[in-house]
Amino acid sequence: MSPYCDRFGGLVLNATIDLYAYATVALLDEPKLRFVATDQQQVFQCPLDPLIPASGPLSLHQGVYNRIVREFRNGEPLAVSISTHSDAPAGSGLGASSTLVVAMVKAFVEILNLPLGEYDIARLAYEIERIDLGLQGGRQDQYAATFGGVNYIEFYANERVVVNPLRVKNWIMSELEASTVLYYTGVSRESARIIAEQSQRMEAQDVDSLAALDELKDEARSMKECILRGDLDRFAQSMQKGWAAKQRTASSINSSPVQRAIDAAREAGAYAGKVSGAGGGGFVILFVDPERRADVTRALTDLGEGATHQCHFTARGTQGWRIG
Repeated sequence: MSPYCDRFGGLVLNATIDLYAYATVALLDEPKLRFVATDQQQVFQCPLDPLIPASGPLSLHQGVYNRIVREFRNGEPLAVSISTHSDAPAGSGLGASSTLVVAMVKAFVEILNLPLGEYDIARLAYEIERIDLGLQGGRQDQYAATFGGVNYIEFYANERVVVNPLRVKNWIMSELEASTVLYYTGVSRESARIIAEQSQRMEAQDVDSLAALDELKDEARSMKECILRGDLDRFAQSMQKGWAAKQRTASSINSSPVQRAIDAAREAGAYAGKVSGAGGGGFVILFVDPERRADVTRALTDLGEGATHQCHFTARGTQGWRIG
């Protein structure tokens, strides 16, 4: 996240899981636009126009349409229907919004036959979300969703990004999957406020916040080495250190539901836990002994607040195809 990665460079260790975002783009025979989010039961319709205000619950759809028309059709409007849905709940911290933007961009790549590769799609999705729409956040989600798999991603000044796919042995990935529990706290979080505070602390050169970010970067490097070597004990230690450092970057990253979940899981045998995304709510990622997985799941269920989810890793990034 800027400004840290622009000045010092950023590192992210990321893996995609089998929760997907779907987008369907269809050309219309009449001069109008129709955007639908079926999971949110939201619909937006308007007369055909090369530029529409991007606001409200379907601002992501509007932002993608505006950018595609401006950049790839020289401002000529396109009568289309965009329909989407996501497996992950809004505010989950799993990169759902960015994944949805990537899916819509990929759909337009297919229907318009645009000459865009993975880096181009990820960069365009990032610009739509962060620059065009002004939504706060980092860069990792767009690249993770586009490339898929386990990646060690480097971020530098001038928006330079390097995605390094990791060749992790099958037994290590299987053990990681068996050891990972996802827990949705039931609290949808608003990341903008947390990210704004993190950015302000960085701009103000807050010593403790910058030191915490340095530690987070070190732990990303350490965790990469751990999964390549299969040192999962050290992986859990790095995960816990990273969570401790992350909490020092903003005051509201932790919350009562998050802490209750981590405490209950640790008491039931989990090695480590951290919140996904900006924090404050959403999903908690827990690393457990596979033999204690059922105990951890029961302890979380007994909280009566959220729900556990299976975690299955996937190597595929964004996919696009045509029907008919």
